[in-house]
Amino acid sequence: MLTAKEIRESFKNFFNSKGHQIVPSAPMVIKDDPTLMFTNAGMNQFKDIILGNVPARYKRVADSQKCLRVSGKHNDLEEVGLDTYHHTMFEMLGNWSFGDYFKKEAIDWAWEYLVDILKIDPDKLYATVFEGYAPEGLERDNEAASYWEKHLPASHIINGNRKDNFWEMGDTGPCGPCSEIHIDLRSDAERAQIDGVTLVNESHPQVIEIWNLVFMQYNRKADGSLEPLPAKVIDTGMGFERLCMALQGKTSNYDTDVFQPIIRAIGQLCGKKYGEDRQADIAMRVIADHVRTIAFSITDGQLPSNAKAGYVIRRILRRAVRYGYTFLGQHQAFIYTLIPTLIDTMGDAYPELISQKILIEKVIKEEEESFLRTLATGMKLLDKVMADTKEAGMDCINGKDAFTLYDTYGFPLDLTELILKENGLSVDTKEFDAQMQQQKERARNAAAIETGDWVIVKEGEPRFIGYDFTECDAEILRYRKIKQKNKELYQIVLDQTPFYAESGGQVGDTGTLTGEGETIKIINTKKENNLSIHISEKLPKDITATLRAVINKEARLATACNHSATHLLHEALRTVLGTHVEQKGSLVTPDILRFDFSHFQKVTDEELRLVEQLANRKVRQAIPLNEHRNVPIAEAKQMGAMALFGEKYGDEVRVIQYGSSIELCGGTHVANTGNIGMIRIISESSIAAGVRRIEAVSAAKAEELVDFQQDTLKTIRQIFNNVPDITAAIRKAIDENADLKKRTEEFIKEKVALMKESLLKNMKERSGMKIILLKAATPAEVVKDIAFQIRGEVPEHLLFVAGTVDEKNKPLLTVMLSDDLVSAGLNASALVREGAKYIQGGGGGQPHFAQAGGKNPEGISVAIDKIIALAEK
Repeated sequence: MLTAKEIRESFKNFFNSKGHQIVPSAPMVIKDDPTLMFTNAGMNQFKDIILGNVPARYKRVADSQKCLRVSGKHNDLEEVGLDTYHHTMFEMLGNWSFGDYFKKEAIDWAWEYLVDILKIDPDKLYATVFEGYAPEGLERDNEAASYWEKHLPASHIINGNRKDNFWEMGDTGPCGPCSEIHIDLRSDAERAQIDGVTLVNESHPQVIEIWNLVFMQYNRKADGSLEPLPAKVIDTGMGFERLCMALQGKTSNYDTDVFQPIIRAIGQLCGKKYGEDRQADIAMRVIADHVRTIAFSITDGQLPSNAKAGYVIRRILRRAVRYGYTFLGQHQAFIYTLIPTLIDTMGDAYPELISQKILIEKVIKEEEESFLRTLATGMKLLDKVMADTKEAGMDCINGKDAFTLYDTYGFPLDLTELILKENGLSVDTKEFDAQMQQQKERARNAAAIETGDWVIVKEGEPRFIGYDFTECDAEILRYRKIKQKNKELYQIVLDQTPFYAESGGQVGDTGTLTGEGETIKIINTKKENNLSIHISEKLPKDITATLRAVINKEARLATACNHSATHLLHEALRTVLGTHVEQKGSLVTPDILRFDFSHFQKVTDEELRLVEQLANRKVRQAIPLNEHRNVPIAEAKQMGAMALFGEKYGDEVRVIQYGSSIELCGGTHVANTGNIGMIRIISESSIAAGVRRIEAVSAAKAEELVDFQQDTLKTIRQIFNNVPDITAAIRKAIDENADLKKRTEEFIKEKVALMKESLLKNMKERSGMKIILLKAATPAEVVKDIAFQIRGEVPEHLLFVAGTVDEKNKPLLTVMLSDDLVSAGLNASALVREGAKYIQGGGGGQPHFAQAGGKNPEGISVAIDKIIALAEK
């Protein structure tokens, strides 16, 4: 029986023998495509080639690609664990042809690999072909069907509808018919009873799709029409985990050697055996799947967070924690302990797991512990909701409460329903669904972008010349209109441009396009599928004219200073803290630089000072930039250039070198470190377990910071009459203030004691209550202190009412009740809210103690009378 590792290598070897270049997997987290957060298909890394934005370096390519399907059109999250073949993170084996071979070879080689190489029984295979779609004038894919007829009987070739057998990249872009290969893994007896053809695409767990051959031959325009592609593309994707299931004779992906080591480790941790309890099995499958997703995301540079891709990863991790908490009895962090097993399983194919092991474990452990605390808080809230519901004589909790638990505390509806069921309650699911839909609508509206078709002005391949020039003549190659939040903008592609497009943490350039009698402002430059997109609020009057493209040179220089400073700080951090330091993210703007790096404890002030000194030493040395363009990646690594995990590098790279600082980088830099002038670190903090962040400024901004600090110090000296030792003077002032504060507190205590004695002497007994009134200009904290002291001395029948004003003449009402009055039905919060109406305010509190503020001090007397009257009733 072939192992998973052997199956993966056999695929690569087969297509290598067919003239395919074997390329490494792209990162699972996407950084230069605004339409995608994650790689959800093998074709993502070739999207710019398929779109025709760049030429194909190789006509034939094959690989095994890490994919993640948890958002947008492809979202398998809710099925994961419940069935045996859906996953969040999975590997997709694929082969591509860019304008080379097409349907015949794709079908013939798929058959050869599955039947001749892997020895799969051909009688168990089925192929679907596109049946056509009359409204768009699309006929049945008879060409693909004819090639399949050489390998399969007609009964095993099935027509598929537009949903299943017409593949589209998105609402617009390349698309075409596809041919899916399905396999029937049922026993011979089952197959004899029910024909497999009736179960294809019917969600049967043993009759599943394993390979999809996509024949891209059309381009979908914004108006929905189709036009033929100039260069046809083959794009195939085969689920690695499903293939392993088929070849290893299993009926579940989770029974293969891809997942079983992890599942066994989970069983040992929780004392359960896989296969004995359905709910426990689901939980083990969820955790085994999700730990892979989380670990690979962290190695690709995406940490759990509260925004965008980071939020998705956090949600997946919390889902795993919830299943462990509810069904496996794991109330302490445990998922992080599975990382060594994951590395044993996948470390050979993905060595980044090995090098990032400590970071992965620390991030997951901290996230687990944080969420377990949140779960405990949510459980307390749910307990209160259940108690309130039962007290009201109801057996169904409000859907809004269930949604709050979901949205704020991460409780999925099924977990809430499970706990409610154990307590004889249910939830209003219609109201929950309504709340969920409203949230989705808000998110959709916030992110919605209407994008028009590209209008081709002239043919050409765009070039970036911004490393050498800050302005140039340019012509528009294409443009399109976009609409976001009811604002219309234009995206422009130039034949050549000095504008740096946002990437690698560096923000995009701004500037102008100047034509005959007009200037167009470029408000940002972004990268999309390898195109530099210039964003403007309008188009030139003559879109065919030659324009002068000019960047904002001052902002570019400030950005370059910060980017080069980032490299120097990176090297200094590795020197001071150790070579375990690796970049985990960065932001470079004209005003500030931000650098995230792996380190497992707070950087001390002394270490930060040393890092700053080392970096500034390199600045003063005025080291010239040694730039190497179009360097083979292997040669760059031999030079010692640092490559970042989570970045996709081509065969040729750009190397930026300042002496011993050598990094792969596509950003803009200063010609000499002396141009930076000065680097000042302004903050250091933690952003995740094992990941620290420093922020710094350089050049003019560093001078501004020094000037501000000097001016502040000068002002402080003047306040202290320019004493020689300002530190001692400040310390003396602090000590004197502390002494005065202590003496003031003693005076307040004496005043409270005197006021309390006076109030107790004037206590009146009426309507079975001991009524104590306070009307004076008294600070709120003093009123509260007196109220609680009196409650301690008058434990029964106490009604304390205070109407006071503070130093700003703002009124405050205070009501304190003894426990017996509360038990008799009085409520301080209700009383104070009624009284607050007369001081034009509001407030509340607990049944025994409540306060309310307002705007009208003239109403205090009436308010007090109203409170007492209500209490007497």
